[in-house]
Amino acid sequence: MALDRTSLMIDTRDLPPLEIIFGKTPAMTAARDMLDRVADKSVPVLLQGESGTGKDIFAKLLHLNSNRANSAWVKVSCPAIPHALIESELFGYEKGAFTGAYGTKRGRVELADKGTLFLDEVGGLDMAIQAKLLQLLQDGSFSRVGAGDTRNVNTRIISASNGSLKQQVEDGTFRLDLFYRINAVTIELPALRQRTEDIPILVDYFLALHSKVFRIEVKPLSREMLRLMQRYSWPGNIRQLENLIRSYILMGDEEALTTELLPTSPSRLVPEIDLENPISLKEITKAATRNLEREIILKVLRANGWSRRKTAKWLNISYRSLLYKLQESLTKPPDKK
Repeated sequence: MALDRTSLMIDTRDLPPLEIIFGKTPAMTAARDMLDRVADKSVPVLLQGESGTGKDIFAKLLHLNSNRANSAWVKVSCPAIPHALIESELFGYEKGAFTGAYGTKRGRVELADKGTLFLDEVGGLDMAIQAKLLQLLQDGSFSRVGAGDTRNVNTRIISASNGSLKQQVEDGTFRLDLFYRINAVTIELPALRQRTEDIPILVDYFLALHSKVFRIEVKPLSREMLRLMQRYSWPGNIRQLENLIRSYILMGDEEALTTELLPTSPSRLVPEIDLENPISLKEITKAATRNLEREIILKVLRANGWSRRKTAKWLNISYRSLLYKLQESLTKPPDKK
């Protein structure tokens, strides 16, 4: 869908408060100091950090704290656009440039004129596009696909990468000259496991946020659960933490968290069996099925962006049935494992 300049503004209501974003760890304090120093400068900035560390939010803060804040904010998720389309998406095209080009189209670069262009996962660009991007960084010039003339824009470029661009340079998949152009300033964002003291305030924030969204009241997490979270490695970082809090709110107990935070085992879905007394195979099987159903619902909710209607459709059950199962999970604790 074509982008409209009137829609290319950041809704600050979607951003967490600054005290939540930065927390109180030295690494985030250093990142904030760097942001304050370079936000109103028109130099390119490279944000580096693992997936889920908040590079998107940080890029928005750079834009909002610059003298370009009232101009367009344009984000490009580089790996999400097929290689065959990325050039026309970035630089636009002229009528007749290729089959299907029935009119002229401005690219993301032009839409970001006088504003900010955010290239998320810039390492995903192919070498041909990297060459055009280098020209843009050098003198602000570019050409639409199929055009014979050169255009100029005043666009600030912020790039992000969750991998090592230096390694890509060594591997020959990223241009060395472009690497030096996009990282006039590099800001490193720490992984969540490097800022574990911030986990309690992040948890409180996500609990308040998503309880309001789902209209569900939940109890605060126990101290034991918070300690478990602070010992966990968090491969998905803050994004993973937020997803887990959604799980807790929807499922109603901390079991939704321990399922992911503790090592998995095939026996985890099987309830404990008291061998000192006679047992009912029917009841044990029923309990194990109930536990497995909880895990499946939780996994599908995550995969569908926490949309309950999409989840019901994917599971081939009615929306009412899914709500009932979720309500049952909220009012009844999971069977002990």
